Amino acid sequence: MADEATGPGRLVLAATPMGDIGDASQRLRDALGSADIVAAEDTRRTKSLAKALGVAITGRVISFYDHVEVAKIPALLADIEAGRTVLLVTDAGMPSVSDPGYRLVAACAERDLPVTCLPGPSAVTTALALSALPVERFCFDGFAPRKGGQRREWLRTLATESRACVFFEAPHRLADCLADAVTVLGPDRRAAVCRELTKTYEEVIRGTLAEVAAWAVDGARGEITVVLEGAQPKSADPVDLVDEVEALTAEGIRLKDACAQIAGENGVSRNELYDAVLVARRDGED
Repeated sequence: MADEATGPGRLVLAATPMGDIGDASQRLRDALGSADIVAAEDTRRTKSLAKALGVAITGRVISFYDHVEVAKIPALLADIEAGRTVLLVTDAGMPSVSDPGYRLVAACAERDLPVTCLPGPSAVTTALALSALPVERFCFDGFAPRKGGQRREWLRTLATESRACVFFEAPHRLADCLADAVTVLGPDRRAAVCRELTKTYEEVIRGTLAEVAAWAVDGARGEITVVLEGAQPKSADPVDLVDEVEALTAEGIRLKDACAQIAGENGVSRNELYDAVLVARRDGED
């Protein structure tokens, strides 16, 4: 327990097991047993975790989930300023990564209060490692949008993304999400669907988008993490893209903006495409 006379306490973010209890670190065990306050996404699950680890929580346990996060921050900041150690844990994996925590960390940083992290399990890095895809560079997009139109618009932003993309998806939306990915990104882009990572029924489905989408049609259960291969560089000839630019200008989009959009989608020089359009227009006038 912290001595209030020594100055500010600290916020400790701690990763918790995603499934296998053996993934709990000794530092997590020590922190659960010594923190003044344990802020838990689900207090029952955290107490069950501590019991399974053979740890007696001696500090105060409070709820800290999405809907109460903002309301709980002022009191937690006051506790840290008074010299107490606040341990933040979520149901599984790392706090702040699609889980509560970001706002509290930001508030501590704003007040220059100490924040540290006990690293450990993460569905993001575990899925990347198991994907068998090139993941030296990657982006994380949280949960895929729920609504079809928004989801397809989001997938369009990945059409030219050269980094691997990892995201979460609910099992009952997985089939629709992958079907949209086939439509927007094409059937040959590679992907990996990781299910129930570190748990008894862990499963990784690898293949093209067409293949994993066909697998998902029958339904999937459990927690899902998807890794999408980065887009391959295109070598399109600007001349071949002139008609696409003209189609956009016919809709009222400025020529420069149309060239920028089509060039970005196809990995060609915007200036070269602009010049190709002007040449095509001149040739059409002759």
